[in-house]
Amino acid sequence: MSREPNHRLAALMAEAGVSNKGLARRVRDVAQRHGADVRTSHVAVQRWLQGGGIQPQTAAFAAEALSDKLRRKLTLSDLGFLNAPPEPSMSSTGYDASLPEALALLDGIAQLTSQDGMADASLLPESEVHSAVFAWLVSRPDDLVSNPAATRQVGMRDVAAMRTVAGTFSKLDFLYGGGHGHTALRYYFQHEVIPLLKGSFSLKVGKALFGVAAENLQVLGWTAYDRGHHQVANRYLLSTLRLAQAADDRMLGARVLANLSHQANYLGMAPRSMQLARASVEGGKGGSTPRGMALFLAHEARALSTAQDYKGAARAMNEAEKFFQRADTADDPEWISYMEEAELVGEFCHCFRDLKRGAEAVRFAKRAVALTDPKYARTLGFVRMVLAQGQLLNGEPEEAATTATRAVEAAGPLQSARFLRYVETFQHEISPYAGNPVVQEFNERVQAAVTRTHDE
Repeated sequence: MSREPNHRLAALMAEAGVSNKGLARRVRDVAQRHGADVRTSHVAVQRWLQGGGIQPQTAAFAAEALSDKLRRKLTLSDLGFLNAPPEPSMSSTGYDASLPEALALLDGIAQLTSQDGMADASLLPESEVHSAVFAWLVSRPDDLVSNPAATRQVGMRDVAAMRTVAGTFSKLDFLYGGGHGHTALRYYFQHEVIPLLKGSFSLKVGKALFGVAAENLQVLGWTAYDRGHHQVANRYLLSTLRLAQAADDRMLGARVLANLSHQANYLGMAPRSMQLARASVEGGKGGSTPRGMALFLAHEARALSTAQDYKGAARAMNEAEKFFQRADTADDPEWISYMEEAELVGEFCHCFRDLKRGAEAVRFAKRAVALTDPKYARTLGFVRMVLAQGQLLNGEPEEAATTATRAVEAAGPLQSARFLRYVETFQHEISPYAGNPVVQEFNERVQAAVTRTHDE
């Protein structure tokens, strides 16, 4: 993708006297006249001015908008759009048949933010996601041919550096939430990772390069999800799946599907979550370690629990436990090092909470709290809140409020929309006991924490 500034567009906007927001509004108005749903924002206009891509239909609407304002006919060439590569559209997952096409869209996808007209509480259309998942399930490895004209020679030291970055931001995410580091990682991916993917490399380096690029993009997608930017996260994760395919890393691809299942489950989309989790399990077979299979099955158990399928959830939990018992029999990639006993038990306590089995939820949550390393602060916050919910299910509102208060106090600088929703959900569940002094204290602590976060 060309990064040369679009001087033609800038000159026409100056002549017309329109700002980025003004042009975005005019493009939306023109699209509406044509019966199209285009959600162009000032962020997208800025990207065009910087030489980023644009969808052909959107380019035509922009030309018509400026033509109306300047009272003369303008072409796409006049706007500097004639040779512009396409940007990811609202109807495109970016999971393309060929690797060159996927790379052509990757830069635009990496620039996406929640301001790009994507509703935070929604996901991509189910048909689009299923199409990408099916393509991955039946895919074969790409022929990784480097760019012979590239001036950048990529080696294993570059790969090692990228792996260190992925690990660093993953640790930051666990400790402080997706709100910390997401913007910095997005900048790194755009300006460091993508240029390397377009460099010159051997086949051995290429497989490692695309694999570690997928690891970085997976963290970027996960942090977007944790911030509550769901549709953006969907796009990041599907692009991660495409990079994992290029690297011929089935275990990493299955992990991406498990993440997508986790996100759908969080949003209450149990059928979608179950399908993605089962695709993760089936797609991971034969190419994953026992620890990886335990993770994928745990996510299937979570989806089945949300669907109130106790028998199915129990079966998936049992299978996950059997795989985990063999976890140390194989060498695992670094990215799955967090999948320890605490993580597995934490997933199970979520299952029992969703199945409304309070006694089991409390038993597994207490063990998860005891086992979880403080460096996984967000996970610890989650399981503490699940413990509180389990205690509430058992008819112990004061114990539940006390536990939840500790969770909120310990969360400290955690910037996680997901943790905040755990707290808000619990507030709703315990509202019948709002007159209890312990519950009142909990609500006051929550309000103080929210106010402190906003002040910061």
